[in-house]
Amino acid sequence: MVLHEYKPGNLIAAYIRTFRLVHYNCKADGALPAKAYPPRPEHCLSFYARDPETVTYQNSGLTTGKLSSVLFGQQTEVSLRYVGNQFLLIQAVFKPGGLFRLTGIPSQLLTNQYIDASTIFSKEIKDVNEKINTAESFQQMIQVVESFLVREAKRKSGDIHPLDIATSQLFQQDTVPGVDALAKSSFQSVRHFERQFKLRMGVSPKYYLKVMRFENAFRMKNKNPFLDWLSIAINCGYYDYQHLVKDYKDLTGLSPTQFHEIDMQAPERVFGEADTY
Repeated sequence: MVLHEYKPGNLIAAYIRTFRLVHYNCKADGALPAKAYPPRPEHCLSFYARDPETVTYQNSGLTTGKLSSVLFGQQTEVSLRYVGNQFLLIQAVFKPGGLFRLTGIPSQLLTNQYIDASTIFSKEIKDVNEKINTAESFQQMIQVVESFLVREAKRKSGDIHPLDIATSQLFQQDTVPGVDALAKSSFQSVRHFERQFKLRMGVSPKYYLKVMRFENAFRMKNKNPFLDWLSIAINCGYYDYQHLVKDYKDLTGLSPTQFHEIDMQAPERVFGEADTY
């Protein structure tokens, strides 16, 4: 199994935070277990060059999928993702505001959406998966997607906003600030900042920062499985363990221990890997 992230090139780095590649061939009989995918602070464009996935949303019960290219905005509920035994995913993870700049679509319209990307981008997107499958290396696969996005950005793109820069910098920091501090670093009043944030990110900044703090805790547990939850809570900026529990229950409906037990059954665990990216 391959789980790897690639740094974007200079021509698209203003829009893309990272490229992810997930690849495995499972020879075992029967379907792989579902992946419980919690809310994450990200907008993504995904290409499924082999077996596509099927997605069921935990709260709404909506089932969708079986698409070769997918655009999804900020998710606010857990989704169960079912994949085939021949899986190859190339995913472009946008920087905050990057998807809005590239498409001009208000991000509120993309929240909790799982959209056929061919309805959003140029017709060239239909050739991307074919080019991925004929690439001779993983790096070439990434270059296929990157080249497509560079061409899309040249066709149409909006200006970067100060809040895009300030929010992007959070991914290089160990702590998650409050809304007031983030608005100040964006040189915006809180009211104007909140309005622009919803337009560009699809949710309120308060919710987004909660998701970011939750994800830091989720990753820390997967990277350090023997670390206790209180230590994780303190290291991730929570006042105490109970505040961590509250965020977990708000975002997943489960306690940290309960959700971690579900994550232990994820497809990557079959291959001895953990979700740490």
